[in-house]
Amino acid sequence: MAPMPFADEKLETLDAAGTRIVQRAKLQAMLDEILPDNAFYREKFAGIDLDAAANDWSILPLTTRDELQVDQRTHPPYGRNFSYPLSDFVRFHQTSGTGGVPMRWLDRQRDWDWWTRLWRTIYCAAGVQRDDRFIFPFSFGPFIGFWAAFDSAVAMGNLCLPAGGMTTTARLRLLLDNNVTLVGCTPTYALRMAEVAREEGIDLASSPVRGLFVAGEPGGSIPATRAAIEQGWGARVFDHAGMTETGPYAFECIEAPGGLHVNEAEFIAEVRDTSTGDIRPDGAGELVITNLGRWGSPLIRYRTGDQVRLTRDPCVCGRRSARLVGGILGRIDDMVVVRGNNVFPSAIEAILREFNDIAEFRLEVTDARGMSELRILIEPISTAEPPALVARVMDSIRDRLSFRPVIEAVAPGSLPRFEMKARRLIRRKPDDPA
Repeated sequence: MAPMPFADEKLETLDAAGTRIVQRAKLQAMLDEILPDNAFYREKFAGIDLDAAANDWSILPLTTRDELQVDQRTHPPYGRNFSYPLSDFVRFHQTSGTGGVPMRWLDRQRDWDWWTRLWRTIYCAAGVQRDDRFIFPFSFGPFIGFWAAFDSAVAMGNLCLPAGGMTTTARLRLLLDNNVTLVGCTPTYALRMAEVAREEGIDLASSPVRGLFVAGEPGGSIPATRAAIEQGWGARVFDHAGMTETGPYAFECIEAPGGLHVNEAEFIAEVRDTSTGDIRPDGAGELVITNLGRWGSPLIRYRTGDQVRLTRDPCVCGRRSARLVGGILGRIDDMVVVRGNNVFPSAIEAILREFNDIAEFRLEVTDARGMSELRILIEPISTAEPPALVARVMDSIRDRLSFRPVIEAVAPGSLPRFEMKARRLIRRKPDDPA
């Protein structure tokens, strides 16, 4: 059976002018619907000409994570960003907490149906077919993870295997026993599964798996990380981007790996210059997102904290939406200044993943006297020579990032492994224990 390359070809191939018409209409309808009962945005937008804002959304102020967290602390447990009675809401999720205190988020069934439609767009762009079988090896806890991805695949008629509460070895056996063809997980866990497969003598490259949908970390669009996953699995990686707060807003097509299409029929994407704070339609900076179909708990001009490079050049696949070149480049708040160099952890990962004899790593940042010191812990595979490996990594980082970090090799198996979002960046104060 031939795959469906588009979930909605008419919307996905609209030019910029047509896309803006769709966005304006949806934004106007959303504002008209939510503001009578959404106390958070009614207060935030007080005094603003909302008819004018639907045509020029730069009139509307930005929304920040700090605002939302303050609102939830002040009005526990869920805050006031609700456009309907709480009795209408059926889904509870919360953020992973990697950026601080987790935020709680609720959805109505109608909003959850919107989530699953967004995933259908992701799947169609990746060429998912009716006879594909999915496995989702994640915890199925309150973190939104792949909940919507699971529900969407079920709605499309695909067999879906939930693999929470299992060891990695058990998940691999389940995958093989059921002839799974598609996997949904974080980039870190894709690498972990490949590592365990090697330890168990399982040849993943000869399995039926042909694709992995990864998210939660920048790794899916980091060339070296992507290559390591694809080599370990003998399968194609499909990256996508989303947040608990916003929904899945960007996806990768078959024809152009390494970049993400913004689903502009359902999201407005802008870029905020991190130096000046200026907002522009494209370029490099922080991604600002407005979701247009999640009316129960909307986000309007939300500062995501994601560093991106957004272009509006057309793609070979036929989609004319904005694209994130290289996917999510990093988190603004993860940037480290080391000896005058602005360094994102994803840039270091891009180098470390090129070394096949590194099994895992950790970045430890100590902030002292207004300066940051970076120590990189690398865990060699058991057959590697640590001193030689440290020297090679040091040379590569110095040549490409223009500084010399402290690099230490640790014993094989001593660094933690992760099922969901990895926490490899550790910030310490000078008096914290090592």
